[in-house]
Order: sequence, then C-alpha cells, then structure tokens
Amino acid sequence: MAVTALAALAQETRLSIYRLLVEAGPDGVAAGRIGEVLDVPGATLSFHLKELSRSGLVSARQERQFIYYAADFERMAELMTYLTQNCCKGMPQACLTVVETALGRCCPAPSKTKFRIKRRP
Repeated sequence: MAVTALAALAQETRLSIYRLLVEAGPDGVAAGRIGEVLDVPGATLSFHLKELSRSGLVSARQERQFIYYAADFERMAELMTYLTQNCCKGMPQACLTVVETALGRCCPAPSKTKFRIKRRP
C-alpha cells in the first residue's frame, strides 16, 4: 500500500493533480476541469488519474457524462499513520512534532480569539 501510494505521488503531474483534489475537498473535480486547471492533455491526464486511482489515493464517480475525481482522505490518513508508526525509528512522537511544526507553518490553525465589538459608553 505505502509503496504504491508513494510511487504515485512521486511524479510531478500526479502530485499536482492530488494537491488540486485535496484543495477541492470531498466533492472532487471533473476530469475535464482538472485538465484545464493544470493544462494537461486528456490522454496524459487519463494515465495519471488511472495511476492515482490504482494507488487508492483517488476515487472516481460518474455523474451523467462527467467523471469526478476526489482525494481519498481516509487512505492518506492510513498512509500518514503507517509512515509515522514505521518510519520514525520507533519514536512516532518525534515525527509528529516535525509534522505539527510543518503544518503550523503552511496551515496555521484558526485563531481561537473572537473579535469583540467595542461599545461606546
């Protein structure tokens, strides 16, 4: 599982497709729209989507004449869990600290403080 998923993401076009699908969320994106956004020809796009689907990182669904692709967040969570448990020299907390720090830089958590409206006396 891990080798197939990592191999799928190790190619630049597939990584770009996957990032687009992650940003799109669970509803996914129509194949044609993916090709437009990333400027990838149809045959090339089909090849890469097939590889991502085969890895289990992406799912497809058909609605009328369109095929929508979406990132499989559960599968990515499984991959992250595997990497954390098996690739951190027996110290998953060390990897988690690094991941949390990296996530904090790229994806800061929403502020917990609420804006207050000052009322005039």
